[in-house]
Amino acid sequence: MNPTRFERARLLGARALQISLGAPPLVEAASPDPLRIAVIEWERGLIPLTTLRMLHARH
Repeated sequence: MNPTRFERARLLGARALQISLGAPPLVEAASPDPLRIAVIEWERGLIPLTTLRMLHARH
């Protein structure tokens, strides 16, 4: 399944925080902005994070 816009925002924010705290970027970027680096990693499919989606059971 494709991630929702909320899952995408959460993953990008988490990855940008990791980069800003010193995690090595997975791409070479001209910009020092952690969010821009995270977006580039997202576009290339390199973000090492996943989500677990809990589906509601119908009663």
